Amino acid sequence: MRFFYSCLFYLLIPFILLRLLWRGIKAPAYRCRWGERFALYNKKFPQGVIWFHAVSVGESEALFPLVRQIQKQHPAAKLLITTTTPTGSARVKAVLQETVEHVYLPYDLPGAINRFMRCFKPKLAVIMETEIWPNLFVCCGKNGIPLYIINARLSEKSARGYQKIPSLVHPALAQVSCIATQTQDDANRFLAIGADSAKVLTLGNIKFDVEIPQSTFAQGFQIKADLFRGRFVWLIASTHKDEEEIFLEIYKEIKQKIPELLLVIVPRHPERFSDVKKLCEQFQLGVTMRTADARIHTLTDVYLVDTMGELKMLYAASDVAFVGGSMVPSGGHNILECSAVGVPVMFGPHMANFKEIACGVLSHNAAIQCQNKGDIIHAILALYEQPAYREGLAEKGKSFVLQNQGAVARIFAMLDQVI
Repeated sequence: MRFFYSCLFYLLIPFILLRLLWRGIKAPAYRCRWGERFALYNKKFPQGVIWFHAVSVGESEALFPLVRQIQKQHPAAKLLITTTTPTGSARVKAVLQETVEHVYLPYDLPGAINRFMRCFKPKLAVIMETEIWPNLFVCCGKNGIPLYIINARLSEKSARGYQKIPSLVHPALAQVSCIATQTQDDANRFLAIGADSAKVLTLGNIKFDVEIPQSTFAQGFQIKADLFRGRFVWLIASTHKDEEEIFLEIYKEIKQKIPELLLVIVPRHPERFSDVKKLCEQFQLGVTMRTADARIHTLTDVYLVDTMGELKMLYAASDVAFVGGSMVPSGGHNILECSAVGVPVMFGPHMANFKEIACGVLSHNAAIQCQNKGDIIHAILALYEQPAYREGLAEKGKSFVLQNQGAVARIFAMLDQVI
């Protein structure tokens, strides 16, 4: 089965490259570093690395505390982090800089995977969340590389898909030393697709171990005092296409009730910055871009964040936040960073990728889930008019995050036995 999978993958390469070109129209980074995607390198890298793979920004952010713990306990260790997306790549470089090696993960083609392994000779492979690549996993097994899946999660939909191709999935999972899942439900789904019960542990979600440096709070408070002074700041984080329009409509509807309201919009993907700006102008709203370095004035309706990596700081500069990717069926985004900063958090109905977190935070009355535009309007007005309610929601959110921390320590203890 893996032979036919590889043949199909090779046949799809022209279409994959065309997709990279298409995405590169708005995000030029997708047109760069194609050689890395085929494990073709123009420099020599260290060998014997501890290798981590994190698909994009969210997985990278979650991984950083664990990486720092390993760097602290094993300062001589050589670390490699691979990502799939340019935004994930940029985040790794910005946060960890020269302390780790970084390349894109090559496509799951036998030739590319073998070149990757010969180049880096990993002594340990650690995959974040749900990435199951048959050729990659089998290559780890053949080379005697311990392979761990950490912070592992598996949706019901993905599990059903994997169950349809057991002859491809079972040999891949057989190479895994341990699967450390976020929840018992995730563990059960991994068992259902063929994982060995002796290799599946539930160690919690490392996204609860979010790190917020004091400097981030200080910078956020400074922005609130200097740039957003006198405004009630409602931050809309990680928005996707068709979401911004919802919040711009709400802004125009409630502006008279909250005259000092300022909408701060942080699009999820940088290639959409200019589109969101045009949308704000179509709504005849005053928009200021973060990179314009301009002051906010009374006619500013929207502060559009056209930068990456500043979300935690901007949470600290906000009064209330709504986490996007949840008003459209995109699966939602991580709400824990917002709660950890101490800002009341709202989100929409589509939270499939964060189902357990959403259920947990709602059961603790530590966030507000909105099903539609009417719910959002009701919630934002209540939060604006009742400061005590706002503060209580924020405190419950922080408490919820603190109560569920510890996964990084547990996963580090597991990996430390092999390191």
